[in-house]
Amino acid sequence: MPAHPSAITLVPRPTKTVPRPGYFTLDDDTALNIGAGTEPAAELLRTLLAPATGLALRPSPSGQLKLAIDSGLGGSLGDEGYVLTIAPDAALLRAAHLTGLLRGIQTIRQLLPPQALSETPQGDIPWLLPCSEITDQPRHPWRGAMLDVARHFQPVSYLRRYVDVLALHKINVFHLHLTDDQGWRMPVAARPKLTEIGGHRAESQTGPAGSGTYDGVPHGGAYTRAELAGLVRYAAARGVTVMPEIEMPGHVRAALAAYPSLGNHPERTLDVWTRWGVCDSVLGVHDEVLDFCRTVLEEVMDVFPSPYIHLGGEECPTAEWTHSVAARERAVAEGLPNAEALHCWFLGQIGDFLVRRGRRPVGWAETGAELPLDFTVMTWRDPSHTLTAARRGHPVINAHHRATYLDYAQSDDPHEPPAQPGTVVDLRAVHAHDPVPEDADAEAAGRVLGTQSQLWTEFVTTPAHIEYLTYPRLCALADRGWSGATDWADFRSRLGEHTTRLDALGINRHP
Repeated sequence: MPAHPSAITLVPRPTKTVPRPGYFTLDDDTALNIGAGTEPAAELLRTLLAPATGLALRPSPSGQLKLAIDSGLGGSLGDEGYVLTIAPDAALLRAAHLTGLLRGIQTIRQLLPPQALSETPQGDIPWLLPCSEITDQPRHPWRGAMLDVARHFQPVSYLRRYVDVLALHKINVFHLHLTDDQGWRMPVAARPKLTEIGGHRAESQTGPAGSGTYDGVPHGGAYTRAELAGLVRYAAARGVTVMPEIEMPGHVRAALAAYPSLGNHPERTLDVWTRWGVCDSVLGVHDEVLDFCRTVLEEVMDVFPSPYIHLGGEECPTAEWTHSVAARERAVAEGLPNAEALHCWFLGQIGDFLVRRGRRPVGWAETGAELPLDFTVMTWRDPSHTLTAARRGHPVINAHHRATYLDYAQSDDPHEPPAQPGTVVDLRAVHAHDPVPEDADAEAAGRVLGTQSQLWTEFVTTPAHIEYLTYPRLCALADRGWSGATDWADFRSRLGEHTTRLDALGINRHP
């Protein structure tokens, strides 16, 4: 019998853990007592454990491992909290909601020997759960991870793997960045050229923005509607919401390459951008453009049931509007002081369209004060912007780039792979990031939903590179988002154990 491990080697750290003597053994005789409404959780447990363990975990009213919905826990543990009680002869996982059970199942996975996470049979290993009482709930309701598939396309098979590892860390939002200047990955039946033309570029810049060097290799790809709908279902079964991002009114060069009439110079033919940085080509503000955006978002909402729809909104140069007679006339007609004000007006038009359909628009904020008030705001440029947005009344996700941007290098070692130019974002910087500003009063603090990581992919072309940049830094973000502030030494100790789980999953992690 192995030495009894401490259950607090889990990542993220549970709210309260009381270790008990002994182990509960999962074996061929173990059955599941599946309470009413817990069937999806039971199916997930079987799906996740079967490849490595081969255990059937058949259903039985007298099963030793019981899953139960207990509505009485809702007041204290909310939608995602759970209680896991493990004794030598039985185990009980309870939650007020199915989502809480899904979180508890990831805890069960981490409590088992690391080999349980493997995708291949692991032979004659005793599958032991250390006896304990765990009561757990998240500190923040939003714990996200953004992956940019517009600049470098990734197959949907990898996106499913990406979701699997997010779920293991109790990350609950997968922010899928689907469109940008360099590529459009979301199919829209009424606008097929978006992927036929906008989904492909002639080559890619190889250095940072302005380098002027290119690889000469065409790059492209797009998802089918069925693939994206399947990804949404796959993620939902693991308690992860897929939030799509469709950039507007800037970062739209790929859309303009497909449909030039959407631009401020409809007579101009553009290519899908092969460079990095901020492109000065933006959408026009004429009625055809607003109709186009609504048509695209109707299809997006059909595929993605997420309550949140991200509209991008940042880094939108206004020079084309300033020099456009039509845009200036639109500004006058709408009673705006100048063409620059069309940015907020445009997002207000499209945001209102989403709100009227029961969705919540999300946008990147460069100051914290430039988005319409019905937007949920993602602040990224400066920590003070989170407080600015919260005091305006916005729900806020704190995505400060110096703590959450995983495309920055994670060390100053010269052997690190190419990364976004800028500051090093190391493991400790991610772990130290508190989404709630220090000087926030209770009202403003209550508007901070949480945090999320960002991985922009200008320099990231392969799944192995994605994982190298993501792990273990995402472990630190997950710990902070779920557990709140934890001691650095405690986190490092738990992470030492946790890396064996990442290795069992075959993750190409940073050492």
